[in-house]
Amino acid sequence: MSTAATSTPSVAVIGTGFGGIAATIELKRLGYDDIVVLEKASSPGGVWRENTYPGAACDVPSPFYSYSFEPNPRWPHRFSRQPAILEYINDVVDKYDVRRHCRFDTEVLGAAFDDATGKWTIEVDRGEPVVVDVLVPAVGQLSRPSYPDIPGSETFEGAMFHSALWDHDVDLRGKRVAVIGTGASAIQFVPAIQPEVGQLSVFQRTPPYLLGRPDREFSELHHKVFERVPATQLVERATWYGMVESLSLAWVYAKPLAAVLRARSKRHMRKGAAAKPGLFEKVWPDYPMGCKRVLFSDDYLPALAQDNVDVVTDRIREITPRGVVTADGALHEADVIIWGTGFKATEFLSPMRITGSGGRKLEDEWSLGAHAYYGLTVPGFPNMLVMYGPNTNTGGGSIIYFLETQARYVGDYVAHLATTGAPLAVRPEVERAYDQKVQEKLSGSVWSACTSWYRQPDGRITTNWPSLGIEYRTHARFDPADYEKVS
Repeated sequence: MSTAATSTPSVAVIGTGFGGIAATIELKRLGYDDIVVLEKASSPGGVWRENTYPGAACDVPSPFYSYSFEPNPRWPHRFSRQPAILEYINDVVDKYDVRRHCRFDTEVLGAAFDDATGKWTIEVDRGEPVVVDVLVPAVGQLSRPSYPDIPGSETFEGAMFHSALWDHDVDLRGKRVAVIGTGASAIQFVPAIQPEVGQLSVFQRTPPYLLGRPDREFSELHHKVFERVPATQLVERATWYGMVESLSLAWVYAKPLAAVLRARSKRHMRKGAAAKPGLFEKVWPDYPMGCKRVLFSDDYLPALAQDNVDVVTDRIREITPRGVVTADGALHEADVIIWGTGFKATEFLSPMRITGSGGRKLEDEWSLGAHAYYGLTVPGFPNMLVMYGPNTNTGGGSIIYFLETQARYVGDYVAHLATTGAPLAVRPEVERAYDQKVQEKLSGSVWSACTSWYRQPDGRITTNWPSLGIEYRTHARFDPADYEKVS
């Protein structure tokens, strides 16, 4: 294999969510232009293109849930809704000339590293394979809807869809609607649909902790101040950075702070559920706060307290043509079933088939749980850097903060590659020591205390970063000494 220096490495980015866009912009900023961005949909946006359910919004304040290099002085709300976030993404894609690199309507089926040429060959569902030096999968952790295995699901005679694939052709007015799941999406769409449905049955397995959402609509005056005095945006961003980072601080380091937040959540939830006797007892969690993602809502519990809503805590036994049957034998009749059951967060890069050096399969390497050096690089998979990879999710902050750190890492990696030419692979002992340290810290964390989408069935936590966001940014820096040349 030739190891002659390559001055302009070619790069393929998979996905046009916040991660893929950040990596592309950073590479372009460094002067690299041989970039193709492969996207299975017909437009950019990632989860903010896919999730169009009623009430869809971000639970991180927009001044912080946005790129640091591209503040938006005209956010309509502090906690922006899906249309505004998608508009922001499209504006960034156009401003930074990312769209020119995009191949839309192109799904990646798999990718294989060629030891002889030192290049990646990417198999797509249409057109010729794509051959590049560097592979940057940026498909995220929340891109594949998860459905529970409930007997009889296929027999239901009414409409049925997942919240991430909302069927806007289904008219919910006056209908009997069953919502299965009470995670981040459900607490947003339940209040949005409650006033129009006839009867709403919310099937809850584990209730979330809720805190108030200090939302506000930004007026034209706010927009003018943000535009004319940019420092005000920095203050807003810094303030919310401090507040959301304090959540991570509470879960990781400060149990007294966690106790204060729990007491605050209890007051908030008791007040929200007060209109319906017995509701608070149903929705108050019995696990440590922070074990699952804490959610922000002022209208979810008041919606559950309405006369046309029933919160069902009995285990679901089966689904029949007429509705949902619980363990007590009761049939909850429904015209529509909506799955609010989240995503396959621990199945990283699936269903793509990724083959590394020597024919090793990524699914085999990750058979006991996904792992990567700072969530980015995997031993035996040269020149592959994963955006939003294993153990890079945040339990309290903004994922965009992490993605910008990863984009910088990708840029530094490619810049180094341009000077050496030879493909690089993270040293196995370096990645192994790192993963052991991360897992040891996670094993004693609050996230190990309950079942959640953060964890695999065997208990291994493959999603979350175990410390503060600032610690990730400080430590996740490309160092050539961590890598070995592949020849």
